Amino acid sequence: MKSLLLTLIAVFGLSTLGIAQDMMSTKHLNVDDDGIAIKGYDPVSYFISEEPQEGKESLTYEYEGATYQFASQENLDTFKADPSKYAPAYGGWCAYAVGNGYTADANPKTFKILDGKLLLFYNKFFTNTLDKWNKYEENLSKNAEQNWSEIKAKKQGN
Repeated sequence: MKSLLLTLIAVFGLSTLGIAQDMMSTKHLNVDDDGIAIKGYDPVSYFISEEPQEGKESLTYEYEGATYQFASQENLDTFKADPSKYAPAYGGWCAYAVGNGYTADANPKTFKILDGKLLLFYNKFFTNTLDKWNKYEENLSKNAEQNWSEIKAKKQGN
């Protein structure tokens, strides 16, 4: 009986540790409670159409701890072939915020492709950070690249 109890404690403890490690490894990503990235929008659609498309729950792929949804099997296959090309920069956080040293949620309909990277921006009520980004893009882009590794490490608890 005692060994059974110790085994249960050990198993529970190890599985809890595994869950905690999984959570820590994705804390830098802007995902919902279910781990869905870009609020369910198809990351490939940003590169091939004028407007991003909502993905389908039946077409998903996990990459670096985030679950991406796709509008078509073709887009899913495209993503699988080169996920780093299509996944949003800065963990899906607002690029303007990262350029200023912090994170903020992003609106999946407010975006820009810059140097082949998908950048997302906060856009709510009277604040559209894409407009501000465009005004100061050269400096913000450099700052975002420099800030991201530190922000990511802090969010992961490193």
